[in-house]
Amino acid sequence: MALLNGFDLVLELPCIYSISSAENFALGSIKILNSLGIVDTVSFGCETDDVSVLKEFADILSDQPEEFKSLLAHELSKGISFPKARENALLMYLNNIRKSANVLSSPNNILAIEYLKALRITNSGITPLGIKRVGPGYHSSEISGEFASATAIRKYAIDRNLYAIDKSMPKVCYDILEDAVKKGHYVRDIECFEKEIMFILRNMTVAEIAKLPDVSEGLENAIKNAANSCNNLSELMSSIKSKRYTQSRIQRILLYALLGYTKEDMETSKKIDPYIRVLGCNSKGQELISEMCNRNKKLQVVTSVKSFTTTCRNKKLLMMLEKDIGATNIYTLGYEYDSYANLDYTTKMITY
Repeated sequence: MALLNGFDLVLELPCIYSISSAENFALGSIKILNSLGIVDTVSFGCETDDVSVLKEFADILSDQPEEFKSLLAHELSKGISFPKARENALLMYLNNIRKSANVLSSPNNILAIEYLKALRITNSGITPLGIKRVGPGYHSSEISGEFASATAIRKYAIDRNLYAIDKSMPKVCYDILEDAVKKGHYVRDIECFEKEIMFILRNMTVAEIAKLPDVSEGLENAIKNAANSCNNLSELMSSIKSKRYTQSRIQRILLYALLGYTKEDMETSKKIDPYIRVLGCNSKGQELISEMCNRNKKLQVVTSVKSFTTTCRNKKLLMMLEKDIGATNIYTLGYEYDSYANLDYTTKMITY
């Protein structure tokens, strides 16, 4: 879809970042862009057209002033979730609730702040460029003219009511999505892996659950008890969810269990620069790959999974790639048809 709509090069964000919190999602993305040596601007969507406002939040979260840390600790002591506690602390620290609340309540702004924070933490020379979101909101399932959120597109794809979104996507993208839906080559939601997750959690010990990322403060006991007594994921998540633990956090933990990620794996991802896995490119993209490699001789570029796994000597990168391969194998189990394994080895890089 991207290549047919004007993009030259498409790179993969490794799975450990893509299913992580907004903070690690953004950090992984920026580390990849930094390592390329050819990127001067990073563009992202946001609900405000004033990036300087977002940068103010990012600076506070990066610098962690003592007053802010004290406010955050106080909010956390109330037993609320970390995202809500951080939002409250920021609002009190800035002492401008009306202005700040509108910014912090918007999902795209939250991720944009994390991108800006990652740029600062990594001392990046890349310039941020915010693109103001228009049309329906992030979580909206409504269609407004030619605009539809990703939430709406997924909803109509799941319901097999694609006609409703044919004007909200470029035709070539619509055709590709329609083909995938017809073939059953798409995954509706996390509940496609319900039995696998329930099985894994029931077989894990409490100590093993405690090693999953985002599990803390005895949450492992609640997860184990729920897994042993609930019949489905919806019931399990409802049983665990509280004002301290958001549904998003619980869903992430379930994915970590499904994919076999540990806190140690997550910490590794934060400390290393990811490999550069090329998913597709055109002729200009091939030139960009050559330029990248010339600028950074140590760049770990993956164009063939088989070749990389046999030649790479970096155990941490190999661990991340093996997790990606495993994630693909599990992902295709959610297909209606043709749930083939080892697609990372058999699917070639797309070129135009």
